[in-house]
Amino acid sequence: MMTRRPSSDNNRRYALALLLAVNLLNYIDRQVLYAILPLIKSELSLSDTALGLLGSSFMLCYMVSAPLFGWFGDRTDRIRLAAGGLIVWSVATALSGLAHGYRVLLAARTMVGIGEASFGTVSPGLVADFFPKERRGRVLSWFYLAIPVGSALGYILGGMLGQRFGWHAAFLMVGIPGLLLALPVRVLREPGRSGDRPLPVRADGKPGSGYATLFRNRSFIINTLAMAAMTFALGGLAQWIPSFLNRAHGLDVARGNTLFGGITVIAGICGTLTGGWLGDRLQRKSSRGYLLVSGWGFVIGAPVAVWALTAPTTGSCLVAIFFAEFFLFLNTGPLNTVIVNVTLPAVRAMAFAVNIFCIHALGDAISPAVIGWCSDRWGLGTAVLITPAAMALAACLCFFCTRYVAADMINGKEPAR
Repeated sequence: MMTRRPSSDNNRRYALALLLAVNLLNYIDRQVLYAILPLIKSELSLSDTALGLLGSSFMLCYMVSAPLFGWFGDRTDRIRLAAGGLIVWSVATALSGLAHGYRVLLAARTMVGIGEASFGTVSPGLVADFFPKERRGRVLSWFYLAIPVGSALGYILGGMLGQRFGWHAAFLMVGIPGLLLALPVRVLREPGRSGDRPLPVRADGKPGSGYATLFRNRSFIINTLAMAAMTFALGGLAQWIPSFLNRAHGLDVARGNTLFGGITVIAGICGTLTGGWLGDRLQRKSSRGYLLVSGWGFVIGAPVAVWALTAPTTGSCLVAIFFAEFFLFLNTGPLNTVIVNVTLPAVRAMAFAVNIFCIHALGDAISPAVIGWCSDRWGLGTAVLITPAAMALAACLCFFCTRYVAADMINGKEPAR
């Protein structure tokens, strides 16, 4: 089906604003669970293992579903998949609020992973296709502001609504807005897949497998590994910094979470937008621009993270945490833009599907447990030093990727608009 591209910047900005709003709900609905776990534990008399499974079931389903939706996303209507995913996870979040037993709640949280995988695999490519190539870094940075802002709102709204109205109402109240946005998303015009090109053919003349072409793309693989190292660090810090502030600096749980949440929001917004702006500027001068921004961001951020985790005073620790997170979030826009630039439009949804699976499987799905295991043996102060080591690894991978990115951008090149 042939579709027209948006005809004006106003249409493009509207599409970006709408998809950003949906992505904010994505992270709010994902994180609200963690804010109300104490209330769920108390009412349902659950063990910590059962509570942990509520989060793990979501992540497992999210990772496993992503490759399937990636395959569909490169062969069917992406707008329909995005709107459908929004409906599924919003209904599942609302159903979580209607659950009166653990099994129903577990099933609902698992279904949230299916809906978010459908949206997550196609939405970055949609956002990129609404805008010219030279503006992608900044545009995707705006889109990915949803990560720090939506996550923080999930904690804040979950805590406030859960405390005042109960955890059932908290799920219902954050789930319903997604249903209201489903129709505006569904009537968006599919922007078309920029410079659509068919999949490469194999030696026998048959079309190549989309996933096979990705695993031969060196820039895509190395960039994804760098993002996995970044996600490992972010996931580990997100779970353990509040405990670190409590144990190392004596902050109570409420104050520690409030301070860390506020720092994360501000650092996330500043870092994400700065990274997109810097990436676009450097990319106009060199095909390695996005990777250089990210590589140097990790280089600066790693020692700052060490400073944060070894600082003798609470004030210096919090200041260092801000800058460490700033340089972590600096890379969100540039590294996602590299994925868009080095992959063919015909396999772009599959590219983000593989990326989603890998960065979570190798990143935040394991880093909290790894840090916890190390903490039991050597103490939390030593264990959290794994995170700056992961940032250093990400820097090395970004610089290594610069060797191949120019050639791979040519292979995924799109004609000028």
